[in-house]
Amino acid sequence: MVGGTTRKTGIAAVLVTCFLASCGDGGPDGRSAPNGQPMESFTAEQIFERGEFELNRSKEDDAAFFFSEVERLYPYSDLAKRALIMQAYAYHKDKDYENSRAAAQRYIDFYPLEDDAAYAQYLLALSYYDQIEEVGRDQGLTFQALQSLRAVIERYPDSEYARSSILKFDLAFDHLAGKEMEIGRYYLKREHYAAAINRFRVVVEDFQTTTHTAEALHRLVESYLSLGLTDEAQTAGAILGYNYQSTEWYEDSYKLLTGRGLELEAAGDSWLRQIYRQMIKGQWL
Repeated sequence: MVGGTTRKTGIAAVLVTCFLASCGDGGPDGRSAPNGQPMESFTAEQIFERGEFELNRSKEDDAAFFFSEVERLYPYSDLAKRALIMQAYAYHKDKDYENSRAAAQRYIDFYPLEDDAAYAQYLLALSYYDQIEEVGRDQGLTFQALQSLRAVIERYPDSEYARSSILKFDLAFDHLAGKEMEIGRYYLKREHYAAAINRFRVVVEDFQTTTHTAEALHRLVESYLSLGLTDEAQTAGAILGYNYQSTEWYEDSYKLLTGRGLELEAAGDSWLRQIYRQMIKGQWL
């Protein structure tokens, strides 16, 4: 009896090893169980290990398949939850962002109180963030990345992913400001000053904490001077002088304004004057 048990154990070990190594009569995609055995003949642990095996040899798409099989065949097992988050990870590593996002969202929907829910939300955010295009293209994904990163920060502030999400949120936010600046420069170069001002105003009012604010103020000085609106140009210069005096943009605006006999001071009662008042009261930036 002992010998028979040992023999059965040995056969099982060979089958598992064969499954992990994808030997036998596996399908052409390398995903089928060996020797024509149905996937159901393997345990959740064995299939999960196969997924890890494929992941370790950089076969992320195959890994995602086997993790999905754990979820399909053993939906109530302890490994089902882990397999689902591993699916999201494998798909993301394979740059299959749509499927990664879908798997991550399923995890959040099914297991919102589990420890890995924070990571699932983070992966969902990354599925947008890692697709952010060049500044010159549509920024819809940037908005979606910002919303998803904010969800990580607000829902899981004490998680290990919150800090990374904050950094990525700032970069994505800066990216949107860069888009506004690019369009504004386009209009300014073609002397469409009103359209340019509208873009630079968005940066000054809505993206004050980004790296583009100083340039936006300088471009406002240029645009308003071109239109003969000296009060607005002076006020933009005054804000530059108060916050960005060490930058090249302040130096350029200073030369432009003083070259026309104008001071860098708040003047008139435009939207810029309101921002200047807020700044003096310590409420700006």
